[in-house]
Amino acid sequence: MSTENLPQSPQQPPRKPRVAVVFGGRSSEHGISVVTAGAVLRAIDRTKYDVLPIGITRDGRWALTADEPERMAITERRTPSVEELAESSEGGVVLPVDPANREVVYSEPGSVPKALGEVDVVFPVLHGPYGEDGTLQGLLELSGVPYVGAGVLASAVGQDKEYMKRVFTSFGLKVGPYVVIRPREWQRDESAARKKIVDFAGEHGWPLFVKPARAGSSIGITKVDDLSGLDEAIAEAQSHDPKILVEAALRGREIECGVLEFEDGPRASVPAEIPPPQEHAYYDFEAKYIDSTPGIVPAPLTPEETAEVQKLAVDAFDAASCEGLVRADFFLTEDGEFVINEINTLPGFTPISMYPQMWEKSGISYPELVSRLIEAALRRSTGLR
Repeated sequence: MSTENLPQSPQQPPRKPRVAVVFGGRSSEHGISVVTAGAVLRAIDRTKYDVLPIGITRDGRWALTADEPERMAITERRTPSVEELAESSEGGVVLPVDPANREVVYSEPGSVPKALGEVDVVFPVLHGPYGEDGTLQGLLELSGVPYVGAGVLASAVGQDKEYMKRVFTSFGLKVGPYVVIRPREWQRDESAARKKIVDFAGEHGWPLFVKPARAGSSIGITKVDDLSGLDEAIAEAQSHDPKILVEAALRGREIECGVLEFEDGPRASVPAEIPPPQEHAYYDFEAKYIDSTPGIVPAPLTPEETAEVQKLAVDAFDAASCEGLVRADFFLTEDGEFVINEINTLPGFTPISMYPQMWEKSGISYPELVSRLIEAALRRSTGLR
């Protein structure tokens, strides 16, 4: 029987790739992650992508949230939370753990689970432990779901400032003097661990910067000018991470540079300079996010200095086996040498953050930057690569 005269069903339009924006999390950087998610949600091209916002509460519950980026901003000097945005106080989102199935499911107690559809790529905007440190990346690798940004190893290296510095040193990048106090050292002999820091100060001088070894957004960091402030600084850092890092102060200019993965490999942005904030002892959380101390973009460097820091930023990206994006932070010392301080595999990503600003001045707008990162993630497979 001929089918020529039978009515033809209309062709279904191709499905747009679905992006799950995952934000919040269990770290002390929860609020900044929510702010970042709001900016990303505003910027995603809805003509190209469908979007599913998923927030992780401070206690680790994966919550379905409304797609309302206007509620994800800093107001009255306080950051928002996933708990304020969740559609339910009990419902939970579950990612698949079967690489052959990318369907996300939402369930509430006493209700039939609801399928939310397949996810093609995850855009994680989690900062700090339980998200930026390779833990989420490992889950996504098991699930077979592509994701934006660094893989498991690079994320872990980028989160742990001690091992980051060890990797950089092994690749010939210069780092500043530092000492690490691990939890067992402190538990075994607190006075000996404290003496280790005092001896370090005796060798390198005051001030020192006492930091959580595995945190970001300048949270938990204290500038210590003398011995009297050391104990309080240690306690503050340990409240965020039992492993602490102590760094000698470096005299020089703070220079940052963005790295973005293109089809032909990573490229560096124009660099930026972070001037000393007027109302803060250093570029801390308040200066960075609350008072929004402006950076200078592009940094007033010579062409030779610009080329050098751009090369070093890409070298750091490659040294840690990064993917997607990185912000590399340096000191340009008084003798003209660049010393790498750290990398961020998921840097601050609000429109006022330095990473997007550097790429804006390099010719890539914030929405285009978001699209490029999603496209790069969709090009990559999960697993060994």
